[in-house]
Amino acid sequence: MFEHTTKVRVRYGETDQMGYMYYGNYAEFYEVGRVEMLRSLGMTYSGMEASGIMMPVLEMKCKYIRPALYDEEISVKVIMDKMPGIRIHFKYELYNPAGELINIGETLLVFVNMDTNRPCMPPQEFIDRLKPFFK
Repeated sequence: MFEHTTKVRVRYGETDQMGYMYYGNYAEFYEVGRVEMLRSLGMTYSGMEASGIMMPVLEMKCKYIRPALYDEEISVKVIMDKMPGIRIHFKYELYNPAGELINIGETLLVFVNMDTNRPCMPPQEFIDRLKPFFK
């Protein structure tokens, strides 16, 4: 299993009149978590795209437990509990500064060859970097 946590501060423009983060912005926090998870492995989305592979989202689930509030620094934990194949599944846990679980989510992405626009296996370099976490 591979886990990575990053922090994201809730900005004023991401909130509603009550100071709660707008529900649609949680997907952006998930994306920040995925991007930083890749970076922690020494890879980037832009690097994957430059090599001809993109990763569109197929599905997303999101459960709101407590609101994220303006100016809070939210911990975004990304969990991969199985090695990816053509598809890659991420789980998310978001925590407020008090360490309280405020949101859980999941996304399912697919690796797509940009030349053929068809699903493909992930880059070998990505698999090689993940292998030590799935022994």
